[in-house]
Amino acid sequence: MKMLEEPTWRKSSFSGGNDGNACVEVASRGADISLRESEIPGTVITASPRQLAALLAAVKSGALA
Repeated sequence: MKMLEEPTWRKSSFSGGNDGNACVEVASRGADISLRESEIPGTVITASPRQLAALLAAVKSGALA
């Protein structure tokens, strides 16, 4: 059984430049994209690019407010 390597997490450019940990981080996992809140790094959401695009469109449109 092959173990997945720990992904390289990148901070979102929209998270600001403060030293605090309040930011969203993204990482590539093969064909999927993972997201996590830096304050709760153990909770990870993984989605396909198509699913992530749908989520971002819903957030931008205000559909999730």
